[in-house]
Formats: sequence, structure tokens, C-alpha cells
Amino acid sequence: MASVKKIQVTFDCADPERVARFWCEVLGYVAPPPPEGFETWDDYNASLPPEERGAWFACSDPTGEGPRMYFQRVPEGKVAKNRVHLDVRAGTGLVGAERLAVLEAERDRLVALGAVCTNVLYADEDNESCINMQDVEGNEFCLD
Repeated sequence: MASVKKIQVTFDCADPERVARFWCEVLGYVAPPPPEGFETWDDYNASLPPEERGAWFACSDPTGEGPRMYFQRVPEGKVAKNRVHLDVRAGTGLVGAERLAVLEAERDRLVALGAVCTNVLYADEDNESCINMQDVEGNEFCLD
């Protein structure tokens, strides 16, 4: 049997620190301290050649349970729907109106941080409600 491996989720983006800090707020993650010898990330970035400044950023679950998230700058913009996306499990264990109220409250919190709500899927006979969203650079994710 194969052993369980830790994973890292990597995002291609235009502004790694901005997107990482958005996801820190969404998930309760934390940014790492600046590299040794630097007081701030700005100090670190200032020490790099211009083309390397702000090229990446990361954040992690302070409990160590969730995957590390890594954000890397790429020259091209997002042009198509993500083939993989995150599901933010805000309504786990809840059903009906209670679940929808929790999801809508989380949606409103994330919209205030710069997210965009693209669709609310209401519960039916087979599925509970969920909300389709986009982060600050248009990457799709779901609140479920």
C-alpha cells in the first residue's frame, strides 16, 4: 500500500502575494515570516533583481493539517475555466436553510475581500446548496 503524501496546491497568477493573502483570509492560513536576514517581505523583494521581485509567495495552515499553498507569477493571464478547483467546506454537516445561510454569510465575507460570486446553486432533491465563486484573479472555487 502506498503511503499518504503531503501535497502543495500551486496557483499560477499575476500577483502572488495579493492572491496568497486573499487565500489566507479565506482559509485562516498564515503567511511565512520573511526569509532569514530580512525584516519584511518588502525588504527581501528589494534585495532581488527586478524580474524576480514578487515572483512567488506561500501560505500554510497554522495547524499543519491542510496543504501548503504556493503562488507563482506567470506572464500569461487566465484564459479558461480551471480544471481543478478548491471547495471551501463552509457548510459541512449543515442542511437546508441553515446551510444556505452559512454559505451566504461566507460568500458575503469573501466578496468584501475581493471575491466574485458567479452562481448560487440551491438545494434540490439530490444535492445541497453550494455557491460558485472566483478569487481576486478569477480562479474558480466553491463554497460547499
